[in-house]
Amino acid sequence: MFVKINTNWYICYMNVGTTKAERTRNFIIEKTAEIFNRKGYAGTSMSDITEATGLTKGSIYGNFENKEEVALAVFEYNRSLVFNTVQAQLEKAETYFEKLMVYGHVYRDVIASVGNRGGCPILNTAVEADDTNVPLQLSAAKALFSWKKSIVHIIEKGAEAGEFRQGVNAEQMAVSIIALIEGGVMFSKVTNDYGNMDHVLATVQALVRVIKA
Repeated sequence: MFVKINTNWYICYMNVGTTKAERTRNFIIEKTAEIFNRKGYAGTSMSDITEATGLTKGSIYGNFENKEEVALAVFEYNRSLVFNTVQAQLEKAETYFEKLMVYGHVYRDVIASVGNRGGCPILNTAVEADDTNVPLQLSAAKALFSWKKSIVHIIEKGAEAGEFRQGVNAEQMAVSIIALIEGGVMFSKVTNDYGNMDHVLATVQALVRVIKA
C-alpha cells in the first residue's frame, strides 16, 4: 500500500484567504514550509524566506511580526500535511481495530513522502525547540497531545464496541504507539534507510493485535 500526501489541499489552503493580506500570508507559508522543515527555525534565514517567496523583507514583516511567527504558522501547515493524510486513511477504515491498524502501516508511506520535505515536522520541531524556543516547543507538544487523544479515543471506542479487550490502558498504548513511530522516523532519517520503519511498524501492528478482543 502506498499513500502519497495529497498536494491538492495546497490549492485549497492557498485559496482560503479572502483578502490580499491573507493570500500573501498563505503564499509565504507554503513557499517556506519545506525550508523550515529542512533547516529548522535557527537555520532558516530571512534571506532564505525572501529568496523562496520573491518578496522583500518589508513584505514579509508586513504580514508576520517576526521570523518566529512565520515558523509557527509553517509548523501548523506541515503538521496538517501529515494529519490530513493519516485522517483520510482513518476515515476509510470501517472498524476501530482497522483504524488503529492504520497507524501500523500508513506511517511507512507518510514518512517516505515527508522525508522528501525534511522529515516529520513534529519530531524536527520538538528536537530543535527543546528549551530554547518555548512557542515552538508548545506547538509540538500540542500536536503530540492531539495525536495521543485521537488514538486514545479509538481504543476507548473500540473497547466499548467489544473490538478491544476490557481494561486496556488506552493512554499507555497511545503513548507507546507514538513513541515507536517517532523513534522509527528518527532511526530511519539518521541511517537514511526508511526500511527501518517496517520493523517499527510491525511492532505497532503486533501491539494492536495483542489488545484485540
